[in-house]
Amino acid sequence: MNRTFSRRTFSKLIGLGAASAALEPSLIANTLHAKTAFPANVVRLSSNENPYGPSPAALKAMTEGFSLAWRYPDENADMLVDELAKLHGVSSDQVLLGDGSGEILKLCAAAFTGKDRKLLMANPTFEAIGRHANVAGAEVVRISLTSDYRHDLEKMLAATNSAPAKNVGLIYICNPNNPTASITPKSELTDFLTKVSPTTMVLVDEAYHHYVETPDYESVISLTREHPNLIVARTFSKIYGMAGLRCGYCVTQRENMRRMSAHQIFDSVNIMAVVAALASLRDTDHVARGRKLNSEVKKSVCAELKSMGYGYIPSHANFMMIDLASRCNDANPCGEGRTVPATISALRTRGVEVGRVFPALSNFMRVTIGTSGEMQAFLTAFKEAMA
Repeated sequence: MNRTFSRRTFSKLIGLGAASAALEPSLIANTLHAKTAFPANVVRLSSNENPYGPSPAALKAMTEGFSLAWRYPDENADMLVDELAKLHGVSSDQVLLGDGSGEILKLCAAAFTGKDRKLLMANPTFEAIGRHANVAGAEVVRISLTSDYRHDLEKMLAATNSAPAKNVGLIYICNPNNPTASITPKSELTDFLTKVSPTTMVLVDEAYHHYVETPDYESVISLTREHPNLIVARTFSKIYGMAGLRCGYCVTQRENMRRMSAHQIFDSVNIMAVVAALASLRDTDHVARGRKLNSEVKKSVCAELKSMGYGYIPSHANFMMIDLASRCNDANPCGEGRTVPATISALRTRGVEVGRVFPALSNFMRVTIGTSGEMQAFLTAFKEAMA
């Protein structure tokens, strides 16, 4: 009986999705959230999720995927791998699926770090791989970002080349970076890859790749052909709106995949995620529309923050870092009530959830870019909290 209800619910959602093109773009997402434990009246801008949800094609694929639930996902997973290989111009044995790109990061830490192989990463950046490396017994070395929030590849290179052989097993580069939403130009990454030791693995996390609009940035997936030590991770959680389904992948050379696969359980990506990912790849309009909406809303929010006198790090993703200290001066001091923790708490009491504190950038608050209505709610609460 529960299964029948689920089918009917999904059928209704498909109908809503097909008719929503001319309606408020968050309709699908709001409908999906209606039955969740997260309070409906809370504006959630804390986890860099896509507020527009998956494409209608993905929802339809999941509905039809109920009939496949009794089978292992092998055949469909192979189809997804083939599609991704075709998309990136590589062979199918150079694409490894994961339970979100989070699993890819965990596999890299397990395969390439350990007691005698350090992890090198930026500070601040996405922390998950650092925790995985700690579990593997590895030392984690953190290199501060540059003054304009790029990865300091020069210092990373120096830290790698000055270490004993095999001392640095893995370098992690999140590009665009989380939490700063900043980019490291491809020209710098290309130069870095030619200089770093070929025995040191380099993992470039491109989770937010689709949101970047500047010509200074480009994916480095094509460079995996000439650099055997390069791994590039992608996810369906962000632009494709599938954070709850957990599907990601990486592109790299075969030997690296073999070493990573040794630490992976069989069929870690479920059938619903696989069929939704397949359908999402074919719905390019949904990706373009999500990018456009994110860009438009972000520009509007930036303009409003600027008019209020607040600075922020230029964002190349679906979130941004606001400098709460940018208005502080002798005439307008920032007391305890206007720190990042206090502001997060004040926003929460007003029904708005934003990101956590990042010690390396203690004056900055991370905010996900939601829908136009959600960001208006945020700005209203923010003005009240900072008054």
